[in-house]
This record gives sequence, structure tokens and C-alpha cells, in this order.
Amino acid sequence: MVFSSLEFLLAFLPVTLILYFFVPLKLRNIVLLIVSLIFYGWGEPIYVFLMMFTIAVDYVCGYFVDKWRGQRRSRNMLIFSVIINLAILGFFKYYDFFVTNLSLIPGISIPPLNLGLPIGISFYTFQSLSYVIDVYRMDARVQKNIASFGAYVTLYPQLIAGPIVRYQDVDDQLREREHSVALFASGIRTFTAGMCKKILFANTAGALWTHFSSIPTDQRTVLGAWIGIICYTFQIYFDFSGYSDMAIGLGKMLGFRFLENFNYPYISKSITEFWRRWHISLSTWFREYVYIPLGGNRVGKLKLYRNLFVVWFLTGFWHGASWNYILWGIYYFILLVIEKTFLLKVLEKLPSFVQHIYSLFFILFGWLLFVSEDLGAGFVYLGNMFGVGTYAIADSGVIFDIVRNLLFFAILVIAATPLPKKIFYKLYDKSNGIRVLTSAVTVILLVVTIAYLVDSSFNPFLYFRF
Repeated sequence: MVFSSLEFLLAFLPVTLILYFFVPLKLRNIVLLIVSLIFYGWGEPIYVFLMMFTIAVDYVCGYFVDKWRGQRRSRNMLIFSVIINLAILGFFKYYDFFVTNLSLIPGISIPPLNLGLPIGISFYTFQSLSYVIDVYRMDARVQKNIASFGAYVTLYPQLIAGPIVRYQDVDDQLREREHSVALFASGIRTFTAGMCKKILFANTAGALWTHFSSIPTDQRTVLGAWIGIICYTFQIYFDFSGYSDMAIGLGKMLGFRFLENFNYPYISKSITEFWRRWHISLSTWFREYVYIPLGGNRVGKLKLYRNLFVVWFLTGFWHGASWNYILWGIYYFILLVIEKTFLLKVLEKLPSFVQHIYSLFFILFGWLLFVSEDLGAGFVYLGNMFGVGTYAIADSGVIFDIVRNLLFFAILVIAATPLPKKIFYKLYDKSNGIRVLTSAVTVILLVVTIAYLVDSSFNPFLYFRF
């Protein structure tokens, strides 16, 4: 089940909210645990038991890490938790990848298992791990209520696609949190904004990407290739940031305040800045639990580059068991090393628009690599962008597609900047009339997005399988 589905919007969410606010405060974490398990098990009930196993292991490990603090066996419990969690993630997500590649060696033949990937396993594994690590590092208190810990791991707003919530960020909220009409209303607005991003922007941009990328190579134009990957660039941003906004909005409705996961990444003036703005929760997790423990930037240059390589190799591999994701991570490692070595100083001397074009140029290539699980087809498409293998620079068909979607492209560009949010808050703070109008617009947009869901069968979610 995903948020942008009729089952969730018209059945699961209303029932969940009624149950949640009907029970006393002390029982709400139990309700969250139960409804989150139902949410997760809606499509894959068998993997609920895997999640419950993860909860049990990390709850016990966290308990003994705290109980044996200062002793060697406390550290051993942390190591045990890390091994168990990564072994489960590695088996389900990467087993087939490894055996398939090993079988390419003459004399080795290991059949893949073709197991379905548990939804959201990359997200909830990192969350559960962060609890044990935070308790070990004394960044959070041990959670003795297993229902509250289970609610944290399974919390349905951010269960299957993040943002990745570190335990230290919600420790206090799991014990006591604010519920108010103002926060609930803010949650509805945030959720609705995310729905609009997903349904109105991402799905439409995704349909255009599907159209341009499915054109046979011998009929593809240079302009069509560029417009296609630009459409995918918008699709993945509005798809993922929209889902994150929905998760943050749902969290507010339940009294949780999750950290922002996107901060307008396409206005970046460097790749370094881009990764401070894109998927912030993942970047933060790798920085706090991998990069800094390795020494961060407080080491010599060679070790610094080693640390960066480890982080970006893992970042790519985290996204999927495919060579294109690994290369995507290495691609950004190379760019970031170049920037840290000398390029950032050069960029600072250039006009802002040049810095911006530079960033978008390499971000586009990054997304082409990301989306190309068939690397051969990806490199062919890259060649098409520079006139290799195409039959023309442009034709009447691609010109027609651009003209009829010109307004939509303009909306995408504006929506990817902070401008709409700035205007909204400036107006919202001025008068009660604007607030009433905002409420009316929110309701209308919810109705419109639901109508789109009823009318359309094209509703992919790109990060659903990570």
C-alpha cells in the first residue's frame, strides 16, 4: 500500500486516525504499532514476521548495550546487532546479485533464489540500527517499552520510503508528544502538497519520460533525448520529495515532527551543495554512522578519499543490487573529490548562473546512470544526447511535445524552487481570510488528486523498491 492510493486515502488513513485519537495517550504507540504492521503486511504479510524479528533483536540488543555499559560485552551486543541487520538486508537485497555475478566465472554455477525484496527493508533496517548505535553512543536513552520501540521501527508514515528517522531525533516524541489542531492542520497541508507533487507533477513527468525513452534509437532526436532525461529528473524529485512530504505531514497528524528530507536540491550551485539538499536523511545517516566513525575529514588526504569512497560506494549499493547504482555512487564520489580538491574554489569565482548550469549538467548525467539498469541502453541514450545514433537534432514530433507541455514545464521549474513556499507563508501570515482560503484550496487539491487516482492507471513510485 502506498499513500497515493485510494485504499490508503479512503480507508486506511481515516480508520487509523479515528482509532489513534479514540484511545488514551498511553495506548497510542500500541495502536501505531498495530496499524503500521497492518499497513506493511497489506501487500506482503509474510515479511511482517521478518520485521518483527528485527524489532525483537534490536530491542534486546539495545537493552543489553545499556545494561552492560562500560563492559566489552556491551560493544559485542552492538556488533551482533550490526551483523544481524546487515546480514538480513544483504541476503534479501544482494544475494541474487552476488551469485549471478559469481556465476559468470567459468566453473561456477549458483542459481539465484528470486526472492521478493521486502518493501522498505533498506529504510527500516537503517532506522532499527540507529537505535542500537545511538544507545551505545549515549545519544539516546534505552527504550524499555517494546511497543514504543516497535512503533518507531514500523511507523507507517515513513516505513517504506523514509525519511530515515534516527532514533535520537524521536526519542522524546515516542515518550511524549504534542497533539494540537494547528499541528494536525499543518500536517494536512504538508500531506496535500506532497500528494500534488506526486500525482500532478511526478506522474505527468514520468509519463513524458516513458514516452521519450521508449522511442526507438533510430527515431530518437537529440532534443528528444535531452527533454526525456529532464522529465525523469523532475519525476524522481517530485516523486520522492512528494512522498517525503506526505510522510512528514502524516507524522504531524500523529504528533511527530520529522526532519525535512529535501531542500530544493535543483537550485544547488555545486554537487557538494546538491548532496546537502537531496535525501538529507540518508546523507545524514551515512555521515553520522559511517563517515565520522571512519575519521571523517579529520584525517590525511588519502584516508579522507578512502572515507568518501566507502560512503559513496555504500550509498550507491544501498539503492539497489545493480551495477548502475554502484557506478552512480562512484560517479558522485569522483565529482565530490574533484570539487574538494580544487573545483569548488574555481566555481566560487564564476557567476551564479554558471555554477547552477554546471550542477544541473552533471545531475542530469547522474540520473541517466541511476535509471539505466541496462548500462548498454544507458550509454546508447547518452550518445543520443550528443547526436550519436540519432537521425536528427529535432523533428516536428518533439517540437509539438515541447510546445503542448510548455506551461507544465514552467510549473515544474517554479515548483522546484523555494518561491511558491515563500509566497504561501507570506500570504498565510497576513490575515485569517487567507488561512480560510488556504483550507479551501487544500480540500480542493485533495479532491483533484483523488480524482486523478480514480481516472489514471499510471501511478508508479520510484523509491518503493528500495
